[in-house]
Amino acid sequence: MNTPRLVKISKFLSKYLRHQPESLGIKLAPGGWVAVEELLAACAKHKFPITRQELVAVVATNDKQRFSFDSTGTLIRANQGHSVEVDLQLLPAVPPDELYHGTGHKAVESILQTGLSKMSRHHVHLSQDITTATTVGARHGKPVVFAVDTATMYQAGYIFYCSDNGVWLVDAVPPEYLHQL
Repeated sequence: MNTPRLVKISKFLSKYLRHQPESLGIKLAPGGWVAVEELLAACAKHKFPITRQELVAVVATNDKQRFSFDSTGTLIRANQGHSVEVDLQLLPAVPPDELYHGTGHKAVESILQTGLSKMSRHHVHLSQDITTATTVGARHGKPVVFAVDTATMYQAGYIFYCSDNGVWLVDAVPPEYLHQL
């Protein structure tokens, strides 16, 4: 159950595990990992104390599965969406033949002309289904979904990755591989 407190914690963690770790006094290790105890201590030091139980609840209940623990439960990371330099140690993967990208209607003209670019993030994020892409697009206004011909992109040499939470990542998607739904 995502209570207002857990939502607030999730937003706090997103900010510092994806965009501003140094502002919290933490350093992301390869893979984007940080020790749980170090993170909890840094949060408390910055007047935003989080209990271990709250952290576990956020990881378990976040609807976008933004965070994950390592197999030992002693490290945590944001699964993707970083704007800071970090090697997530993802392995290249063969994508499904088609993936989807959701955006707001105001971005359609630009996307049709120049394609999808990673902007300030490490990768373009692609969804496995239209419903998820629509939800993502709705965060940016009236949602528009593009189908991405990933089979042809892959054959052309584009490298894809799949994050722990099932989001597909690629450096860019040129307009010739896009079809507006």
